[in-house]
Amino acid sequence: MAAGETSLDVQTLYSDHHGWLQGWLRRKLGNAFDAADFAHDTFVRVLGKGPDQVVHEPRAYLTTIAGGLVASHWRRYALEQAWLEALAARPEPLAPSPEERYLILETLEEIANLLDGLPAQVREAFLLSQLDGQNYPQIAAQLGISVNVVQKAMTRAVAHCYKALYATR
Repeated sequence: MAAGETSLDVQTLYSDHHGWLQGWLRRKLGNAFDAADFAHDTFVRVLGKGPDQVVHEPRAYLTTIAGGLVASHWRRYALEQAWLEALAARPEPLAPSPEERYLILETLEEIANLLDGLPAQVREAFLLSQLDGQNYPQIAAQLGISVNVVQKAMTRAVAHCYKALYATR
């Protein structure tokens, strides 16, 4: 280990920084209960990373993990709200069962996570193609880019999805 580096000792990390992290989350979220939950989840993630982890800046390390958890929470919340709005617009006999709702929300979250690593313009072009059924000239006109840029964006998006789906298998 280089000078200034320390091996990850979760007990010390927890005792030294848990209160600070929970305060940081409380200020960010405006809710002590959610802050406590996210602080707990952050340390669960830290435990999952193993003891060989080297941490240079403990607070930056913790805020990065906690920030990712909060972002995932808000993304899931936005998906749920969009789904509930779409569901409310459907006639009652066509409403899915609670099991179907859960599976649909899980699928939407998986899709959001899959597309999360893409730049905004690439993600937008992909969604316009796949969800709205637009062709490349229509996408180019809507986004104010050339058809060539749309083609490159689609190639990048499909390659990203392929890697995400099949790289770990």
